[in-house]
Amino acid sequence: MKRIATILFCLMSVLAAKALVLPEIIGDNMILQQQTKAKLWGWAKPNATVELYGLFLHPGGSNMVDEKTLITSGGKNSLRCTADAKGRWEIYVETPKASYDPYQLIFIEKVKDQVVDTKTISNILIGEVWFCSGQSNMEMPLGGFWNCPIEGANEAIAQSRKYTKSIRVATIAKDGQKTPQDKVAGKWEVCEPRNASRFSAVGYFFATTLTDMLDVPVGIINCSWGGSCVEGWLPKEILETYPDGIVPFNDNDYMQKMVMYNGMLHPLAGYSIKGFLWNQGESNIGREKEYAERFMTMVDLWRRMWGNDELPIYTVELPPYWYDDVNGINGPQFRTVQHEIAHKLKNSGCVCTSDLIYDYEPKQIHGTKKKEIGQRLAYMALSRNYGIEGIAADAPEFEYMEAHPASEADLQVIAGTAVTKNANEKGTVYHLYFKNADDGFDRLSDIEDFEAQGTDGKWHPAIVWADSAWKDVKRQGCFLKLVCPEAGEVKNIRYCYKNFVRGKLHNVRGLPVVPFTTEGSTSTHSSR
Repeated sequence: MKRIATILFCLMSVLAAKALVLPEIIGDNMILQQQTKAKLWGWAKPNATVELYGLFLHPGGSNMVDEKTLITSGGKNSLRCTADAKGRWEIYVETPKASYDPYQLIFIEKVKDQVVDTKTISNILIGEVWFCSGQSNMEMPLGGFWNCPIEGANEAIAQSRKYTKSIRVATIAKDGQKTPQDKVAGKWEVCEPRNASRFSAVGYFFATTLTDMLDVPVGIINCSWGGSCVEGWLPKEILETYPDGIVPFNDNDYMQKMVMYNGMLHPLAGYSIKGFLWNQGESNIGREKEYAERFMTMVDLWRRMWGNDELPIYTVELPPYWYDDVNGINGPQFRTVQHEIAHKLKNSGCVCTSDLIYDYEPKQIHGTKKKEIGQRLAYMALSRNYGIEGIAADAPEFEYMEAHPASEADLQVIAGTAVTKNANEKGTVYHLYFKNADDGFDRLSDIEDFEAQGTDGKWHPAIVWADSAWKDVKRQGCFLKLVCPEAGEVKNIRYCYKNFVRGKLHNVRGLPVVPFTTEGSTSTHSSR
């Protein structure tokens, strides 16, 4: 009995010596960013040697090391590193071009040339990886929330099986922490109906559009938490430089500052990606000036954490919502700042979503149309990062307006409207010019939700229609014409500049005109 006990004790000692640990993000079914130095890491016994072998798994099932071997170093198919005094180790793998061929990684921990532990992860693909973050409209799964459906969800979930070999998603667990963590739960899942209902809807539709266009595997890391503010994704040392410090907005976990950074973002930093997608802002509405500085600080920090200051970040415009007053303007003020940020930051963009609501949704913060958002984000990435020509990715944005004398044709248009006066006070028509609308718009008349401000400071509904000119104008092409008899002399104009209003005007590619106001601008008027 003593001998058996001794054997069992020795066996338990050997098992206890095993220390090789991988984070969940590095596991079965993962996708590695193609043609990059992909960072892999984990923990072993302090100062232990970790060897890494990569195998290409042939479709027939036999493992064979050949020209498609994942890891190459001096003609060998292995890499090695040494764990530091705390047991942390890192290895950088030069990944090949994207393919649907599965790979396998074998990690071996050695102490004094003796194998202590091994880990094998399988069904690895090489492709494109995007990191999705923000609050509930990014977190929102394909299956929807209570009383908050995703349009076309059942069909999308049913058809997700088509992407079993091309899309993988890692949904990171919500884990708010007061100090930076090294580990967080979040395993990669294969795309199929039983899993797809839990995938970020925006991330999923982004991935399907990308893989359909590029014909490569696409991985989505969904690291988001509903209700989180931008400060939740920043570290303590940055927050302490702000006047409001690290004091939480309230006692709810999701409104705490820095806890998402500590518990969810920090453990993933450096996992090789192509870029970031960001859908957040509702919890910072009303504080758009400080938001601009803090968001840009966050982007700079994240790029440094990932070791690449060129990583693109594409954001989603704040959704139309009542925000306590459907006719208020704190929503559009925030949206304006979002687009300003996108223009200031390199490799950045903001997709407009003003048209992606229904009239019955003023109090629905989780709009149902997530497919279009994912697609628009994908169009931006495909156009800017993958060099796919011919895709319209940028929404029409107002540039400037010119005052013109009203022509006879203009007066006929004005006379045909419901406005009681047949012309404005001085017989002036304003030409409105937009970038990203060279071919014009999706309607010629009955263009709604434009307003003009007169000398009395009040806003009035404006009459707007589409037109074009190819001679006797400073700028040829398509533009809009605007008059507002009730305003008299027009001082400013605005479009969809309310908390909740559905944008109905698009360019010919179906991208909505970005809401705007000229109030406060110094360079929007010119005379002819």
